[in-house]
Amino acid sequence: MEVMGVVVSLMLGTWAVAAYAIWKWGPGIRQRSVRCPEKGVLADVMAEQHEGDFGCLRVVDVKACSLVPGQMLTCDRECMAKL
Repeated sequence: MEVMGVVVSLMLGTWAVAAYAIWKWGPGIRQRSVRCPEKGVLADVMAEQHEGDFGCLRVVDVKACSLVPGQMLTCDRECMAKL
């Protein structure tokens, strides 16, 4: 009976680690640092990433940028190619 308890706890631990990894590094909005191609300075951006191909994440949009705090982004978002 103890062996079954150990097996179940190992399985739950494995699923918990997998769920945390997907939440931490999976699709969603993540903060990144990138050099702005228009201004040539380092910027912190909120990038939205989706799953592109199997096991591959692609940045599809930039939601916010530290160079234009509190404003709508009007740039061409060329920095997405560097994320």
